[in-house]
Amino acid sequence: MNKPAPKKRLGDQLVDKGLISQDQVMIAITEQKKTGKPLGQALVDLGFITEAVMRDMLGEVLGRESIDLANVVPDSEAISLVPKNLAVRHNVLPVSFDIESRSLQIAVTDIYDVMVLDRIRANIPSDVDLSPILAAEGEIRAAIDHFYGYELSVDGILREIETGVVDYQSLDAEGEEYSQPLVRLVDAILTDAVKRDSSDIHFEPESGFLRLRYRIDGVLRQIRSLHKDYWSAIAVRLKVMAGLNIAETRTPQDGRISLKVGGRLIDFRVSAQPTTHGENIVLRVLDRAKGIVPLEKLNLHAETFDILKLLMNRPEGIILVTGPTGSGKTTTLYSMLNFRKSVEVNIMTLEDPVEYPMDMIRQTSINEVAKMDFASGIRSLMRQDPDIILVGEVRDEATAEMALRAAMTGHQVFTTLHTNSALGAIPRLTDIGVKPDIMAGNIIGIIGQRLLRTLCVHCKKPRMSEDYEQIILDINHAVELYDAVGCERCEGSGFKGRVSVIEVLKISDELDELIASHSTMRELREQARKEGFKSMADDGLRRVVEGQTTIEELSRVVDLTSRLK
Repeated sequence: MNKPAPKKRLGDQLVDKGLISQDQVMIAITEQKKTGKPLGQALVDLGFITEAVMRDMLGEVLGRESIDLANVVPDSEAISLVPKNLAVRHNVLPVSFDIESRSLQIAVTDIYDVMVLDRIRANIPSDVDLSPILAAEGEIRAAIDHFYGYELSVDGILREIETGVVDYQSLDAEGEEYSQPLVRLVDAILTDAVKRDSSDIHFEPESGFLRLRYRIDGVLRQIRSLHKDYWSAIAVRLKVMAGLNIAETRTPQDGRISLKVGGRLIDFRVSAQPTTHGENIVLRVLDRAKGIVPLEKLNLHAETFDILKLLMNRPEGIILVTGPTGSGKTTTLYSMLNFRKSVEVNIMTLEDPVEYPMDMIRQTSINEVAKMDFASGIRSLMRQDPDIILVGEVRDEATAEMALRAAMTGHQVFTTLHTNSALGAIPRLTDIGVKPDIMAGNIIGIIGQRLLRTLCVHCKKPRMSEDYEQIILDINHAVELYDAVGCERCEGSGFKGRVSVIEVLKISDELDELIASHSTMRELREQARKEGFKSMADDGLRRVVEGQTTIEELSRVVDLTSRLK
């Protein structure tokens, strides 16, 4: 029986990777014997290797995740759970606290130091689970100085600014940047928005004040108003973080911020737009953990899911995903790519810009500077031997023509189109200049979708349906429906989270003939209904009957008036 190969020592692994020489290992071992420090720390102290490289290497050796604290903003709740003296004594940093799972993620230098972990456990509530993560010793020390002793909540920082209780030494040019309250205020706002599941953060200057709004579950909510005097400093901080030109205030600018919030990497797409009262800045929150949802978790109707799988397994043709901005088209497309990706398939994407990086998929951003638009980008991708091509959006005739050409030459193409329904994609393509006889045979399926707010499970209230609701539901008896109420957990809105309502139109031979012969929308709709097509309204009403949402919420995103006849 073969014995497993002995695991290589840390020094040997560093030499194998070309990070240090054998001589440097010997010097560090000599130093280790003198001081009693771990070999890794000796290598860092001697300047042979950086703490960041050492941290990642230890994580690899131990088979555990490591964290770079340089771009991390800890939770104020996490910081409050571990006293500063304990954090300093054991060199640990609380990173994030998940209220629902009662889990505290804590950065440590040695995840196997049982004594340190036990002491932390003894000082936190007994129902809180401890989740250690590896970090560099120097980074932890710097982060403790950085975050302890300063207010981290939005309210606390505003109180600090307004009452003038500020460490004025921090405003000195040589003082640490993070100690400035406005720097912490921006970080606190971004962290707060992520924790409240916002999709967008709006900084809107008015004549006398600054309005801050979050888009939560598709609806904008005013969070607070700040004094106009804060805006110039907040805008500069946001622009510095996003790599924008702080001197330019008269032209629109776009940038990107990456931050570790709540223990996970969040990207913010930043857009600055000049307005009458100053620059308006909007941040789109791109949470990688939530952006790529397995197709099975989209909660599709079984029949719809089966049709979608059949369409995705076709060897060539275009699948269009339609809907207005913010209707979840990108999430659905990524879910479809995630479902199809494997080592046997070459998937390539062309996006504006790439929102969520995915492994095993080659992703390209549109580059106006390099004069690469969607049409020229598709032409270039077709030389890369792809099986599946994702085109971010069909905006014009040139892009549509290139996407159709890719489908004609044996590729499967996924793309999006701004229309109100799946059937509405046909006249929309005709409108931008695509000939109906080219569409026929190449478009294999069209998906229409919207995002619907779901009722808060903690406060929704049951009642029996009314007469007009039974007409809309197409039933002749009363059923139990639910109303939104509002509680602390849903911040009084009565809704928490969103779900997609989807219609999937499979293009049959009969529909192909109707498209090629310039048929009207009514004829197309009648044929689709004959073939068992279920509309978004049908899918949404199923969710109403299941108690997931209300008819009022469904009517906000889908037209139900035709069902009242």
